[in-house]
Amino acid sequence: MLGAIIGDTVGSVYEFNNIKTTEFPLFDAKSNYTDDSVMTMAVANWLLNDPQHGMDTLEASFLSFAKKYPCPMGGYGHGFYRWLFEPESFRDGIRHPYNSFGNGAAMRCSANGWMFNTLEETERVAGLSAAITHNHPEGIKGAQSTAAAIFMARNGKSKEEIRNYISTKYGYNLNRTCDEIRPVYDWDASCQGTVPEAMVAFLDSTDFESAIRLAVSLGGDSDTLACITGGIAEAFYKTIPDGIALKIWELLPEDFKTILRAMENQTSYRLPNILK
Repeated sequence: MLGAIIGDTVGSVYEFNNIKTTEFPLFDAKSNYTDDSVMTMAVANWLLNDPQHGMDTLEASFLSFAKKYPCPMGGYGHGFYRWLFEPESFRDGIRHPYNSFGNGAAMRCSANGWMFNTLEETERVAGLSAAITHNHPEGIKGAQSTAAAIFMARNGKSKEEIRNYISTKYGYNLNRTCDEIRPVYDWDASCQGTVPEAMVAFLDSTDFESAIRLAVSLGGDSDTLACITGGIAEAFYKTIPDGIALKIWELLPEDFKTILRAMENQTSYRLPNILK
């Protein structure tokens, strides 16, 4: 989960200023978390506090975090902004799923990958975390596949096992490299145009930092892409460089830190030792 926030923050300054190389400063004065991290924390809060995983409590968590933490960087997509802040614009004045397949379904679901003891439950609840807004099959698939990759990574599965499972079940083409993707990849805010590329960045990487650098180097919706990659890479490599962890930690609100510590208490998730 911290890995997802790191990816989001590193990618934040390159979202509308893509950089097609892995050689770039990880942080600058403008680097900060975006809506991706805010909603990641909202989903984690929901999972921690509602064992029934109800849609009413998920809605309440989304609204609470969106109102309390205006994004320092980035912003919500039009559809989700309307769902959050303009429910009166729906036909009956009530929030409804709006058939989205946007990559927001995948970027917010990393806590799902840590919460449960089975892959089946991980995928089921990840689907719920998406379907409250992103109920298009591609939106649900993006969330489920991301959570599944994190679950498999934290449980010691190899990259090839992860690649084969995700490719077979979800139909994503993961038999590419970042060097093949980078020259032709452009802005794409869909799950189907973001999640496979984020996974390839993880699969191509050699450690946590290289995964983040590869994800951002692809271009496109770089904060979301790196958010997804970072969540998987953290679970797989099980280590984040101290300097990176400390830099992100100092940017986070206390509520975010409290949620991350609660994840440690209730799941197998572990923060870097330097943060304890």
